[in-house]
Amino acid sequence: MKYVVITGAYGGMGYEVTKTLSENGFTVFALDKKVKEPEPNIVPIETDLKETESIDRAFNKVKEYTEDLYAVVHFAGIYRLDSLVEMSEERFTEIFNVNLFGVYRVNKAFLPLLKKKSRIIVTTSELAPTDPLPFTGIYAITKSALEKYAFSLRMELQLLDISVSVIRPGAVKTGLLSVSTKELENFCKNTKTYTYNAEKFRKIVEKIEAKNVSPEKIAKKTLRALTSRRPKYVYNVNRNPLLRLLNILPKKWQTKIIGKILKNDKKTVDNGTENE
Repeated sequence: MKYVVITGAYGGMGYEVTKTLSENGFTVFALDKKVKEPEPNIVPIETDLKETESIDRAFNKVKEYTEDLYAVVHFAGIYRLDSLVEMSEERFTEIFNVNLFGVYRVNKAFLPLLKKKSRIIVTTSELAPTDPLPFTGIYAITKSALEKYAFSLRMELQLLDISVSVIRPGAVKTGLLSVSTKELENFCKNTKTYTYNAEKFRKIVEKIEAKNVSPEKIAKKTLRALTSRRPKYVYNVNRNPLLRLLNILPKKWQTKIIGKILKNDKKTVDNGTENE
């Protein structure tokens, strides 16, 4: 029996991975802020990744079962869509606190239980290796920073014979899509600076997210990363070809193309009303 810690274990992707691993010979310690009742080979542990004390309690709970942990798998994360010059400092710092610092805290806490040949899997985003787009910038920034962290961790932990891999999902049919839709609606409603541009951006996002995949695909990739003799560093799932194509272009062209698509080509006055 191999023991695995999963963060965000009761989210859309996380729960599918939790179930899949529990059905394939793993005992899963399912960490999340809100948990369900225990299931076969699933041990729920209520954990807040923003609090070191909460993570320490989760660590002690895991130690009651084993001191030989095979893997730590990260699916916890929050999504933000907002303007970098309008969003509050609280929203700005919170997403870093969960998406980046939460991963750091968990890995640091559970490292003593990871032995040779054990694994860490970090979930980033298809946006992580690309240049950020308007209004998704804060999310992309945290995921890009997370990828730099993951690669740096991979460089270090190879010295301990522990592998680090990254899963980069595109749009996945989970509750996160509804969160994304809500974030976009709130942004369009609340922005004072980008009223016209936000509405145009909404139409683009809706088209991109319409091409989503099931969370089962993420679960299969995770299982492959955990069972492969030589796990890859990056596992891509449903990356959008238009985003990839845009990122190939020089940054100057990227800026011009996005500006051409989103800018208001009509004359405006200070209060945002349009003049014909």
